[in-house]
Amino acid sequence: MAENRNDSGPRDRTNINMNEGFEVRYWSKELGVSLEQLKSIVQKVGTLTSDIRQELATRGNRPWRA
Repeated sequence: MAENRNDSGPRDRTNINMNEGFEVRYWSKELGVSLEQLKSIVQKVGTLTSDIRQELATRGNRPWRA
């Protein structure tokens, strides 16, 4: 499926598809982390956004909205 650049974000906001560039960029910005940091966290805890947010909270990073 082609990227829809008019979309305001991924349809499934519970999981990050690391194979979709627009999703990785969206979540990187949304969570306030670099692409490299996001990839590292996903390797550690998986792609569920709740797990990623929890990991960021334990690190003391909270630039994102709950």
